[in-house]
Amino acid sequence: MSYKKCAGRLLEQDDFLLVTHKNPDGDCMGSAAALCSALRRKGKRAFLYPNPQTNRKLLPFVEEFFAPADFVPRYTVAVDVADRNMLAQGFDGSVDLMLDHHPTEKDRGVPSLVHPEKASCGQVVLKLLQSMGLKPTVQEANLLYIALSTDCGCFRYANTDAAALEAAAELLRCGAENHRLNELFFNKLSPARMKLEGMIYDSMGFYRNGELVIALVTNDMMARAGADLEDCDDLAGIAGRAAGSRMSITIRELEDGGSKVSVRSQPGLSSREVCLAFGGGGHELAAGCSIDATPKRARELLLAVVNEVWK
Repeated sequence: MSYKKCAGRLLEQDDFLLVTHKNPDGDCMGSAAALCSALRRKGKRAFLYPNPQTNRKLLPFVEEFFAPADFVPRYTVAVDVADRNMLAQGFDGSVDLMLDHHPTEKDRGVPSLVHPEKASCGQVVLKLLQSMGLKPTVQEANLLYIALSTDCGCFRYANTDAAALEAAAELLRCGAENHRLNELFFNKLSPARMKLEGMIYDSMGFYRNGELVIALVTNDMMARAGADLEDCDDLAGIAGRAAGSRMSITIRELEDGGSKVSVRSQPGLSSREVCLAFGGGGHELAAGCSIDATPKRARELLLAVVNEVWK
């Protein structure tokens, strides 16, 4: 649907619950919280689903919007969720509307506002707020800046285009505190995270004359570093720092023994095509999937697929 139609739909409804995805990142939480705030300014009753996996950096920005236990929604919006099986841990309700920037091969089955050309869902929500006749408050600008900057890697990733920078400039004009947010989300690391990064560098394998880099993150590495899931934010960007790399893959071992896979690539190589082979998805330059195998076995399976995709 169009922005105008979506804005009209939202203004017709009330008692909103905004739902994010599993292992929520800055884009989904920032976008959902900004929309929640905007709906409240329009006189609506709106809350976020209290995603139990929200990390400690994001929690201070979004927890004030979490729904109380006795809240009964009448209209549920999924934010930055490409597929129903990615909905937040513990959520089992129905969805009435989806806002997203991820392309998908599937029919989402509900009305959707989807713009795959956007670098972040935060840009979709920014445009939606404007279609509702609202200028972001300072708080909303901060939330949307978190959404945009985290999905663009502080504007270093290949998805950073003119539209993303124009959106960032608009958020700064609305009062977004970019210096403070950049310092918090990109410049500060816990000691455990720093130890873990050292181990990740040691684990890296280089293939295809160094153009493909694969990093492993095992449960043993996590334990030796004293790291937890809070220290795993944006691990996918580490392997791609290697000079000469065009595609990087990060494989993180899960507690159940499976593996979570993040693929990043340069223009001309499809991360999404690699992940689709394992039931995942995402963007051409950034995608993810899960593989029911140990990290070493997952690496073997991924290498076989990459060699098929990357002629």
